[in-house]
Amino acid sequence: MEWLAASDYWIAREILQRGVAALYIVAFASTLNQFRALLGDRGLLPAPRLLAGPGARGPSIFTKWGYSDRKLVLVCWVGIAVSAALVVGLPQSGPAWLPLLAFLLLWGLYQSVVNIGQVFYGFGWEMLLLEAGFTVGWLGSHQVDPPRTMLLLIAWLVFRLEFGAGMIKWRGDPAWRDLTALYYHHETQPMPGPLSRRAHLAPRWWHRCEAAGNHVAQLAVPFLLFAPQPVASLATLVIVVTQLWLVASGNFAWLNWITIVLACCAVNDTALRAIVPFLPGRATLQRGPIDAAEPWWIVLVLAATVLLAVASLPALRNLFSRRQLMNASFNRWQLGNAYGAFGSITRERVEVVIEGATGPGTPVDEPTWHEYEFHGKPGDVRRRPRQFAPYHLRLDWMMWFLPLGSVHQRWFHALLGQLLVADPAVLALLRVDPFQGRPPDRIRVLTYRYRFATDAENRTHGLYWIRSNRRLVIGPVERDR
Repeated sequence: MEWLAASDYWIAREILQRGVAALYIVAFASTLNQFRALLGDRGLLPAPRLLAGPGARGPSIFTKWGYSDRKLVLVCWVGIAVSAALVVGLPQSGPAWLPLLAFLLLWGLYQSVVNIGQVFYGFGWEMLLLEAGFTVGWLGSHQVDPPRTMLLLIAWLVFRLEFGAGMIKWRGDPAWRDLTALYYHHETQPMPGPLSRRAHLAPRWWHRCEAAGNHVAQLAVPFLLFAPQPVASLATLVIVVTQLWLVASGNFAWLNWITIVLACCAVNDTALRAIVPFLPGRATLQRGPIDAAEPWWIVLVLAATVLLAVASLPALRNLFSRRQLMNASFNRWQLGNAYGAFGSITRERVEVVIEGATGPGTPVDEPTWHEYEFHGKPGDVRRRPRQFAPYHLRLDWMMWFLPLGSVHQRWFHALLGQLLVADPAVLALLRVDPFQGRPPDRIRVLTYRYRFATDAENRTHGLYWIRSNRRLVIGPVERDR
């Protein structure tokens, strides 16, 4: 079946497999550093408590073997080791099934984590990484040509991701339709980056061009991924440039980077080598004879093709539904998902600020309050936002969601309780603990409206943020003695 072999897409396979594997390293490292404080045995939303009830939302090895922090650490290190092997290309040098086995292992291990991760793992890029890992494994090793059907399915995944995001914006908020969404978005996005303030202060005509360009990139260009070359490669170029702008102007974990990696499925070796002549092609990567016509491999690939195509039918219907779902999975394996982001735009930025105090706390003797500061979430008005993506600061992201709903969330009250006892694991998630490991006597929660400082305010006062509208929303809460 020569039609199945995409012999001019060997470099694309290298980018897809090694790129997705690199992002698995980021995901497992993020889990290793944060899961135990957020969801571990003594976490804010303990996984053992979840498993003692109805259990995880999908398949997880922790459902069968139980959860412990030691098991979580083992899962993370195994995931990092397997991902690193794929990044350097070790499984790709073996039989056709070896990269598939490695990616299926990553898919299973990370799905085990996501399915007990509760709100801290409820982000669209979690299921996107799972679906990408499952799919790129079927591209095989250097002993076979990349299967054309799998490259088409990866293009279909990018289409669902981009077109779904475009449609959710067009349907969801009039600010996208009248091209005013970027008047607000750079300032109110969950975690601004170093260039976000400069992007926000750009002229309004530029913001309108940004919004219009976004619609073109997400609603029109994805169709061209299925066009003949070189049109498909040019479509990838547009997507990559758009995503790099999002990388530069914000912190969206690995969402933009995995989109860039997956979009390379539509670029053939001829186009890539025309830009970067020294890239290794099929002649360099091939090890031994090509076995693409082996019946066992063809049967496996075609079966997986049918499986993924059928699994994505609900997502196809969702794209054209008036009640389009955003970041939704339609099966317990999280394959064939629906994607999308920012269907509505926040017009004002409200930040939740946690403060602690020691010493007497009477109306006569008002204590001095000190702020806890987070790594990525805005706090100190003199601190320039930092770049963290593709790393995912899960607690910081959840703090952004609080003022959009209610501060009275179970995990947030648990966070306050852990701060009152100076839990070391939780304090390690923060940038600044004003009490240097000692428990405060009391704690309170405030909200402020934040906006980016103008150039004049920045030059005069050294401010990156201006905050106002101070409100007390919780506390003060005393520590039990």
